[in-house]
Amino acid sequence: MHRLTIAALAAAAAAHAQADGMSSAAEPPGRSLDTVVINGGRPSSLPTQIPTTIEGITAAEIEQRINALDSEDTLKYFPSLNVRKRFVGDYDHAVLASRASGTGNSARSLVYADGILLSNLLGNGASFTPRWGMVSPEEIERVDVLYGPFSAAYPGNSVGAVVDFQTQMPKRFEAHARLAGFTQHFNQYASDGRFGGGQGSFSVGDRAGRLAWWLDVARLDSDAQPISFATKTFASGTASSAGLPVTGAIAGRNPAGKDWWIIGSTTQSHTVQDHAKAKLAYDLTPTLRLNYTLGWWHNDSVRRSESYLRGADGAPVYRGDANNGINMGGRRYELRPGDLAPSIGDLEHRMHGLSLKSHTRGVWDWELALSRYEYTRDVVRTPTVFVADAATHGAGNVTDMHGSGWTTLALKGVWRPGGGHAVDLGYQRDTARLRTSVFAGSDWIASANGARVSAFNGNTRLQSLYGQDTWTIDSRWKAMLGARVERWKAFGGELAGGGTAAPLRFGERTETAVSPKAALSWAAGGDWTLKASLGRAVRNPTASELFQGSIVDNAIVNSDPNLQAEKSWTSELTAEHASARGTTRITYFHEATRNALYSQPLTATVNTVQNIGKVRTNGVEIAAQYDDVMVPGLSLGGSVTYADSLIAENARFAATVGKHQPRVPDWRANGTAAWTFDEHWSATLGVRYSGRQWGTLDNSDPVEKTYMGVSKYLVADVRVRYRVGPHWSLALGIDNLNNESYWAFHPYTQRTLVGELRWDY
Repeated sequence: MHRLTIAALAAAAAAHAQADGMSSAAEPPGRSLDTVVINGGRPSSLPTQIPTTIEGITAAEIEQRINALDSEDTLKYFPSLNVRKRFVGDYDHAVLASRASGTGNSARSLVYADGILLSNLLGNGASFTPRWGMVSPEEIERVDVLYGPFSAAYPGNSVGAVVDFQTQMPKRFEAHARLAGFTQHFNQYASDGRFGGGQGSFSVGDRAGRLAWWLDVARLDSDAQPISFATKTFASGTASSAGLPVTGAIAGRNPAGKDWWIIGSTTQSHTVQDHAKAKLAYDLTPTLRLNYTLGWWHNDSVRRSESYLRGADGAPVYRGDANNGINMGGRRYELRPGDLAPSIGDLEHRMHGLSLKSHTRGVWDWELALSRYEYTRDVVRTPTVFVADAATHGAGNVTDMHGSGWTTLALKGVWRPGGGHAVDLGYQRDTARLRTSVFAGSDWIASANGARVSAFNGNTRLQSLYGQDTWTIDSRWKAMLGARVERWKAFGGELAGGGTAAPLRFGERTETAVSPKAALSWAAGGDWTLKASLGRAVRNPTASELFQGSIVDNAIVNSDPNLQAEKSWTSELTAEHASARGTTRITYFHEATRNALYSQPLTATVNTVQNIGKVRTNGVEIAAQYDDVMVPGLSLGGSVTYADSLIAENARFAATVGKHQPRVPDWRANGTAAWTFDEHWSATLGVRYSGRQWGTLDNSDPVEKTYMGVSKYLVADVRVRYRVGPHWSLALGIDNLNNESYWAFHPYTQRTLVGELRWDY
């Protein structure tokens, strides 16, 4: 992994000194600060001039070291990051976690592709995953990650991390093709089988005079392992001889340590995803470029269920007797249609990005950028009657999210008045639209409309002004001071049930917040740099968090329309040593979050999103990367993170005070050993570790390795690559080489073999 530092290359600073009104001759001797330029002169879109922690990885490193079947795989070995990817093509639960944010907090990070927002800020949680499918692994030129809310150019959702995918744009004609296959043998409870799939992609691009273009298409066909299971707690049954006698259920314990029966697997997904992207860049002048991006993603998915239950004749049982009862071990349990129900999804999303950007490197540069992400079709169908498979017709519900999406507008400027100053200024406007309707159909597979079951809509808008001055004081000192002023509005919230004549509306809300930022670095000498960063982040409630609830007597209840924004102060202190062969970084980080947004009990039977008084996290992160270690071509890299993340105040749920924040493990670590033997052969061994973590606010889930549990794990991955010639390469890899069985509510994949054939021209 290529580590980006803000104190590395004196030559880069000298190259820009004249434009900044500085003389390189005036710089004192010793190690100096720089402006980072990456990949032969193409700069990262992240604010690398800020003296804070940024990590990156290039396309060449991805190709050599990572079995990347989805774009989120490229983050696998970044310090302190984890993506809860359950299977290849996981399109609705692959949430990004960072130092002080777990995999249930999707709104506490930001993901971009070429500056276009991919984070799904319609809600916060597992089902609001970033839209990873809008980026294919083969089109990635590099990935950069900014840790923490230390740039005024990003909203408060940057409190955890900002991920930016930079995709390719050709300088000459080029073409690429890739075929990959993957397979795993999955054995859990009574599910035992082989699951896998294939992937193919093709991209082509060229540049002719002022015009550059790029076209990328890909298809993924993935047959995933079961990720959910139907259960019955032992206590929910009643001693009786009634009910259809069945066998085959698996006895176990749930995360709370209570005895239960596992009666079948559910959500065994077969997903076929198509991706297409077209990019155009036109140089209106030598210093003014117009860019347009069109992205399209389509997904057909079928999620099947398998009953473990067997009747007297040995046939699978999907429904009970006339009263929906089954009998296990002399106890009667109710079997409901939803326990072992399949589902069908038909999703089509589209995104547009348009920007006009100057790059004079003079006193002023500016950019105007617009983007739009839209759910052109997003339909999920589930039966409400007993069916054994996804081909059996009957009544059901259809959930339609058509019309949801988000738009962004940004006007940015960079002013270089001289004296080592670079001032970033900007205005941003981000709008999110949540549209969810559920109707009942006589045929869950084919019904186009029916009686309304529920409706759930709402909008949020964030308008921001920001400014920050990065000042290269001299060759050893660099400072940044900035602030962001935000005006947030929530409006158009409404909720309806089947018996509601018209949707019930929430009132509008507006809030204003100011978030200061500061950073300082000092090239201390002896190849050491010391850095300090401080930032405030205000993470506003999403539409899904704000406009939830239920309707009783024609009134909205079980909701908190006055949810407060999360307000976090994050700081880090870093010591970094850089040499010709690599770097070592030691970072202490602290985060204090007031009014953290979590779902917790509102009444004895109802959970809803509420504010938690205070969550406090202290931790240390150590990361290193070195090349040509002991022998030429051997690169060693890795990181270790310790985080002590506790709930410090929570007046509404006192039992949680002093408990660990959910989904934030105490220890995380990863490492890679990548060896390039010669111009043909390379091999990489990777290791990933996550320590003890909890899934509940009061840490009442001591059983880790079970369905709905959250477990620690140690996983090894290998990849061997052979370059046949100038155009062809082969790769063979294994993810989860040691076949670890581990959980984050759902089970992760087990040992998976990956094969790849690639052609590059």
